Amino acid sequence: AERALGAISSELDALYSSTGRPSIPPERLLKGQLLIALYSIRSDRQFCEQLDYNILFRWFLDMDLESASLDQSNFSRLRERLVVTDIARRFFDEVVCLARRERLLSSDHFTVDGTLIEAWASF
Repeated sequence: AERALGAISSELDALYSSTGRPSIPPERLLKGQLLIALYSIRSDRQFCEQLDYNILFRWFLDMDLESASLDQSNFSRLRERLVVTDIARRFFDEVVCLARRERLLSSDHFTVDGTLIEAWASF
């Protein structure tokens, strides 16, 4: 993710707000979106709740254990700013290119039968 961010770092600087509260780095929010996609987290709110106890997520976002968690409204504000640019698309394209180059992608497909999980959950 750091290499992918390097390619767009100068453009990310323009996303910082010049008014209001101190900005959360757009890089942190883009990396959060990557975690949401990779871990199939269903909502920004659920992701922000996981930041309260998931040390791996905090490490990936360059957050220490004492820093306050993110608020889901930060993600929606960033999305509004990203709509007018193609920064997010380019970031995710670069992440996929890096994963492909490192042979981390697979075309294997698997499905899970939800009824089977439901049946095992009753045990």
